[in-house]
Amino acid sequence: MPVDSAVMLRWYASEARDLPWRHEGVTGWQILMSEVMLQQTPVVRVAPIWEQWVRRWPVPSAMAASSQAEVLRAWGKLGYPRRALRLHECAGVLAAEHDDRVPDDVDVLLSLPGIGAYTARAVACFAYGQRVPVVDTNVRRVVARAVHGNAEPGNPSTRRDLADVEGLLPRTRARAATFSAALMELGATVCTARNPDCDRCPLPECAWVQAGRPAHDGPARRVQKFAGTDRQVRGKLMAVLRDSDTPVERPALDQVWLTDPGQRDRALHSLLVDGLVEQTDDGRFALAGEGAR
Repeated sequence: MPVDSAVMLRWYASEARDLPWRHEGVTGWQILMSEVMLQQTPVVRVAPIWEQWVRRWPVPSAMAASSQAEVLRAWGKLGYPRRALRLHECAGVLAAEHDDRVPDDVDVLLSLPGIGAYTARAVACFAYGQRVPVVDTNVRRVVARAVHGNAEPGNPSTRRDLADVEGLLPRTRARAATFSAALMELGATVCTARNPDCDRCPLPECAWVQAGRPAHDGPARRVQKFAGTDRQVRGKLMAVLRDSDTPVERPALDQVWLTDPGQRDRALHSLLVDGLVEQTDDGRFALAGEGAR
């Protein structure tokens, strides 16, 4: 077995990063907030914002009582702000229908607004110690290398990926939950995409290493760019609105992206469609929930 659970658990006990959402006493709601924030956003950017949110919104009802605009402002520059709106919506459902508590069942979690397959399993596992496979990009990469001997994972397949990780989990719940965290940690800190540090890896029988670390022979991995994209323009527009206590005139938004007015208009339209931005009756723009001012 190239992934020895006992070895992984010992490695994790000594090498795991001290992340605030891993501390004792962290609730399911706070774990849910961290998981939503961590989607496509580095830990170093998430940690300080998460700690602010835990103090400000310790339970779902506290967030539900806040406006969409307040949540979007607090989200700041974490990116993909639709996540913040969906979390706000989820908080309302948790407060109204689940006694202000995040459920521990994967199927019930999946019924909540904005909660997908990964997030539901991550919360069940990391908040409640459920024995469920948790698969993200880091886990898929570790499994591809250690188990299948490939430099990179193939195209995502929910059924196959979950089965792969399910087969690696220890039988006991507590060990399985910690093992899932260890597998993810290994991919994030050692078995990284570009520069895997195999000398630090606790899995000497890794199938990829045993095969001589063969190069990836499939399609080149696409690297997401940011500079010059609609996403960058959306972020600049949102920054103007976050920094204003009142709706802003169109010229203030036009100034953020002069190189391509068509792209700027497209980005603004997409923010309106996504419900992140509202337009007032007099033609000004504001964050969601503030357009009536």
